[in-house]
This record gives sequence, structure tokens and C-alpha cells, in this order.
Amino acid sequence: MTAGGATTRVVPIEDDSQIGQARRVAQALATELGFNETDAGRAALVATELCTNLLKHAHHGALHIRRIPGRNGSGIELIAVDRGPGFDPAQCLADGFSTGGTQGTGLGALSRQTQVFDIHSDSRGSVVLAQLYPRHASALPLRFGISQHALNDDPACGDTWHIALKGARVAALVIDGIGHGQEAERASLAGKAAFATAPFDEPSSNLMSMHQAMSGTRGGAAAVALYDANTGTLRFAGVGNIGAHLLTTEKSRGLASHPGIIGGQFRKAQVFDYPVGDSRLLIMYSDGLQSRWNLRDYPGLVHRHPAIIAALLHRDFSRGRDDVTVMVIALEAIGD
Repeated sequence: MTAGGATTRVVPIEDDSQIGQARRVAQALATELGFNETDAGRAALVATELCTNLLKHAHHGALHIRRIPGRNGSGIELIAVDRGPGFDPAQCLADGFSTGGTQGTGLGALSRQTQVFDIHSDSRGSVVLAQLYPRHASALPLRFGISQHALNDDPACGDTWHIALKGARVAALVIDGIGHGQEAERASLAGKAAFATAPFDEPSSNLMSMHQAMSGTRGGAAAVALYDANTGTLRFAGVGNIGAHLLTTEKSRGLASHPGIIGGQFRKAQVFDYPVGDSRLLIMYSDGLQSRWNLRDYPGLVHRHPAIIAALLHRDFSRGRDDVTVMVIALEAIGD
């Protein structure tokens, strides 16, 4: 399995009219991905319910919409993001509970309409995740999350990413083309194409291949990680300012990159081997995200779905002056 490059579409939810817009965007994407009429209607229903709850309880926020890879086809990911007062997910998932005077079937019904459903909520706001697949497809055995956004919603994004899955092994790439816009996108896509031809090659060899492919472009920063769930090891190599961390429930360990520009000034990168041990997550991100974040400031977040974590980090730590990509991978046994 390989996947990569899908950006996140953000629909602001500030009044009732935008609920309809979010519903139409979700249904159109589902139809484009091969959902039948019933399943596309299910995606529209989930989008409507997420946005209705968001507007009712947080008064404003956004719905993040993205295509996600699956077995035998693609699915759709919907994430409601807000900075409201928060709520108790356990209570709100119980049918019959309501904080707004309704019948209280919203979140409980949503969880039954989706293949993947998760929530994080605290006093800083809430992130509610729903992933849906058409009847012929299902979720991948690898749990990961991506939040990728172009500066000012530009159609061209200078960041890109790629993930490959082979048995118990995962290969992950994040590239940040220098600057933003079409030329940055051209650089990053050239690097991704080189990586995708042989993602499980040695990281140093892959970086050299990307360097050659990105020559003549603006160049950029890149980082490659290889995770083997059977051996519990992670190999990592990076050039430039792609941040990377291994996280346990108690601490975070930064992964070392070398200075330089892939496609420009670049020396062979050293590959570092890290024992995964009790690490639960690998997080890689471009410099559109601030580096001074700590998941321990969000009790329980490390246990949530990686897509929840990626969306929350974007919500709270995006610099707002560059393209931004956040990739979160759960380091756990990978099913068949």
C-alpha cells in the first residue's frame, strides 16, 4: 500500500449556511471516491451532524475534510475542530444525553455511522474524528493521521508526504519545498516521485535519489523514517528543518537531522537507528508548525487516534505564514 499528497480542505463553520456547504463538499468528495448513493448520503449526514453540534455547542469552528487511503479503495475523513468549552465524550456518546435540549442521539448515532470514530475534548476545545469508507473498502491496518494545509488555501502546496506499508514495515516521508506556491510544489513533488519508486530502500540512498530528482528546482527539506513493527526499530534520516519526535506517554525524543537543502547544497545524510521501546507515536512535521509543543499538556491525547493528534497540533501550533504538514503514526503491531 502506498498513499500520499492529499491536502486537507477546511470549511469554516460560523453560521447555519456553512453547514450546508460542508455537507455538499463531503457528499461530492464521497461520490468522487466511488461511494454509492447510500454511502455518499451517509457521509453527508455525518458532516451535517458534526457541524450542527459544533455550531450549537462551540458557536464556531471548522470541518476538516480529506481523502484517506483504505483497503480496496479510498475513504473520507471528517474532523470537526473548535475552541469551545469542551465536553465529556463518555456522556455525550450515550444516547439520550444532551447539553442542548435535543434528543441527545447525535454523537452516539455518528459513532454507528462510521468505521472509525474518536474524540478529544478539554477546556481548550474539541476535535471529533469520523472516517467513512464505501461498502467495498475498509480502513488500513496502520493507524496514522495527516493534517496538510497550503498557505492561504493556495491550490499549490509546497509540502508533500508519502507513506508506504509492506507487511510489518512502514516507510514515511515528509518534504517541505523552499517557500510556497507552484515552484515549491514542483520541488516537493519531484522528491516524492523519486521516493515512491523504492520507499523501503536505505534512507540515505532515498535522500540521494530525491536530491538528484530535485536538482534544478528550488529544493527543500526532507526526512525519511522506516519503522519495522516486528523488530521494534526505527531508522531515520533527515536534511533540513523537518521536525521529528518519538513519543511515549511520558516523554518525547527528538530525531536528528542534518543541515542542508535537498536538490541544492547537500552531503550524504547519516542514518540514525532508534529502538522504539515503549514509544507510542512518531510525529513528523514541516516548519509551518511551531516546534514548542508538548502532548503532556493535553492529558489523554497520546491515546487518541493519530488523526485527532495531527488536527489538534495544527489548530494550536500552526505558524500561519507557511504551508504546514503534520504526520502522526501509531507505533504498534500492524495487522494483516
